[in-house]
Amino acid sequence: MEAHMTAAVQTVTEQWEEQLRTVRARVLQGGGRPGVVPAQEARGMTGLAIMQALLEGRFPYAPIAETLDFFLVEVDKGAATFQGTPLPTHLNPMGTVHGGWYATLLDSAVGCAVQTMLEPGFGYTTAELSVNLVRGARLDGGPLRAIGTVLHCGRQLATAEGKIVDAQGRLYAHATTTCLVFEAR
Repeated sequence: MEAHMTAAVQTVTEQWEEQLRTVRARVLQGGGRPGVVPAQEARGMTGLAIMQALLEGRFPYAPIAETLDFFLVEVDKGAATFQGTPLPTHLNPMGTVHGGWYATLLDSAVGCAVQTMLEPGFGYTTAELSVNLVRGARLDGGPLRAIGTVLHCGRQLATAEGKIVDAQGRLYAHATTTCLVFEAR
């Protein structure tokens, strides 16, 4: 039974890594680089279209993704998924993965999930983020995924939840957010 479980986890890990390689290659081929989405170009686009443009490399991805070594791998209406693997540069002085690494991945996942719900001409900002760490990540533990899902998106407020899981589906952290939705200028 355990050998079957290990093989299944290895298969999921390989699928995740292949998807990440494919997305990174597509982004680089599309001209992707770290930066800020050009407001003038994005103004007439839905939030989902903006997020899809990020996945295609037509818009720059967030510079923090390079700093913390994580990357957007999937978007859909009301959902966003990022993948990252903790590195030695993400450790706190006690030798464990810094809580800010988890929080940043989760903030990215839940915020981008909200972004996918916005109509043209609207933006959002995080007003509240609550993160709970439930398992410590190991440097040799493989990739982790932060999955954000919108719970509600109105004209002024949006709420979303997120979780960080490994290839076995084990939970490492979870979060909720409240975002302010506003007309972009």
